[in-house]
Amino acid sequence: MSTLKAALKKLGLHTLLIFGALFILLIIFFRVYLPSYTNHGETVTVPDLQGYAYEELQNLISSKDLRYEITPDSGFMAEAKPLAVLKQYPRAGSKVKKDRKIYITLNAKNAPLIKMPNLVNTPLKNAQEILANHGLVRGEIVYVPDIALNSVLEQKYRGRPIKEGFEISKGSQIDLVVGDGLGKQTLQVPDLLGMDETDAEFLIIGSGLRMGRIAFVETDTVPKGTIVQQSPPAGINAKTGEIIDLWISEMEEYN
Repeated sequence: MSTLKAALKKLGLHTLLIFGALFILLIIFFRVYLPSYTNHGETVTVPDLQGYAYEELQNLISSKDLRYEITPDSGFMAEAKPLAVLKQYPRAGSKVKKDRKIYITLNAKNAPLIKMPNLVNTPLKNAQEILANHGLVRGEIVYVPDIALNSVLEQKYRGRPIKEGFEISKGSQIDLVVGDGLGKQTLQVPDLLGMDETDAEFLIIGSGLRMGRIAFVETDTVPKGTIVQQSPPAGINAKTGEIIDLWISEMEEYN
């Protein structure tokens, strides 16, 4: 009986020693080895790479103890330089471990080709949205007489009409010819002689015409502020929206 008791005591002591040694090894592994192996607590801040040229990346990223990889899918921004950084992951300001790989998207060296959309007979506001969605830039807007107010009548690229479906570089500038809502109907120019400037302007605009250049002339027979000449003259046919020039007397009011 005493021999069995001694054996059990010896076995318990050995078991306790084994568990104690295992516990110490676990503490060393999790508190010492593992943190040193994974650089626990040692992080770096990801720099903002957007806009940097491809040639600048190696020195910049290696100085931060990081690595990088260029993604196969490039983007394109007309305002950015070719092969400049457009996107990065992780994003700038993120905290990462040393030797972390940063994935980078570069701006394409050459603008990709896209098909020109159809803007004709489209309201100007919608046409501008369509251009933006296709990666194109709205250029000059030229208004011409047409009853379709702010409706696109023609789309041009480098001064020439461009048809729907024509391949064009992304980021290209497209000029638009737009109706002014006045149309091409003709009317008779009203007689403005003898009126003052305010009444003449009211009549001109009300007739669908536009005020043009105003010149002042000296006269000794007509009261000051009176219209003494107009161009085009009264009675001739003019297109809607045509400009009317006026000459107004400068003399002191006649008594």
